[in-house]
Amino acid sequence: MNQDKIDRINTLYHKSKATGLSEEEKAEQAALRKEYIEAIRSSLRGNLNSISIQETDGTVTDLGKKYGKVGEE
Repeated sequence: MNQDKIDRINTLYHKSKATGLSEEEKAEQAALRKEYIEAIRSSLRGNLNSISIQETDGTVTDLGKKYGKVGEE
């Protein structure tokens, strides 16, 4: 998600508090918020799937492969 869309979310939020939004603006705000949340989730999944843990016996467990289904199609 680019900065222009984030700025638009913030603009719509401030306008909703000041004067209210039209139905079109409410729909735009909902769509932008949904896109933003999906971008956050995608980023978080990517970060979590890249975690590896070294066990006490020296083996390395790739949590992305074990729990995140990374590499499965």
